[in-house]
Amino acid sequence: MYTPEPIQPHLGPPASSTPLRDYLARPHPGVPDGYVVLPKSLAEAMPLPWQQALTQILAEFHQTYGHLNWPEYRVVPSRRERLVNLDEDQLAEVGYLVEIDADGELVYRERSGRRIEDPEHTEVLVSCLDPIPSQHRNANQDTPPRGFPTQQSWR
Repeated sequence: MYTPEPIQPHLGPPASSTPLRDYLARPHPGVPDGYVVLPKSLAEAMPLPWQQALTQILAEFHQTYGHLNWPEYRVVPSRRERLVNLDEDQLAEVGYLVEIDADGELVYRERSGRRIEDPEHTEVLVSCLDPIPSQHRNANQDTPPRGFPTQQSWR
């Protein structure tokens, strides 16, 4: 159908030639450096048209890159915490230790022995329970903080 109004010109910058990179460069949940993590339970709960579109994109992705030597990935839910808020087990998990110096002051160190000068403002990623709802057991229940699977008892 013909309309008498002229077509409005596109105002704004031209479309990017790297739209995914541009989008992922901004902070988003599940997008740490180098990876995109989608909780399976949320992806499976998407509306059917979204699932169909994502299935098509993933199928093409895996068809194109499936020949590569992929490692197995272990995703561990984590949160940022200041060193001073961690207990000894959590400090060990993230590669730090705390000791009392000759003056009775707490000193935080990396495993290498390097002293952390400002532990009150030093943040690290520490594992936590997965807050994303899932129909399956929480993945952390079988993975202790250091990431080694616990012995399963088969009944």
